[in-house]
Amino acid sequence: MDKTSQTELDAAVLRRLIAHFDERRDVQNIELMILAGFCRNCLSKWYLEAAREQGIDMDLDAARERIYGMPYAEWKARHQAEATPEQLAKFNATQGK
Repeated sequence: MDKTSQTELDAAVLRRLIAHFDERRDVQNIELMILAGFCRNCLSKWYLEAAREQGIDMDLDAARERIYGMPYAEWKARHQAEATPEQLAKFNATQGK
């Protein structure tokens, strides 16, 4: 596979992942962190890092808006529930793995 094809496939997969996260707003970031070791915030930071590596001027708010589909504060107000004690305990148990 040539580099252009690989880049196009990678981009298509990222678009699908973002769409999937958008469809599953019920899944909380802490749940993603517990199970997968990354969440929407991680993806936002990776997006920002990639932009900077490409010389694209972007800040974390813009990267988060791309991943969340809206300003982060708005997403949090609409969709983010307070973490339960059980979730926090599971999250803390996974740290350092």
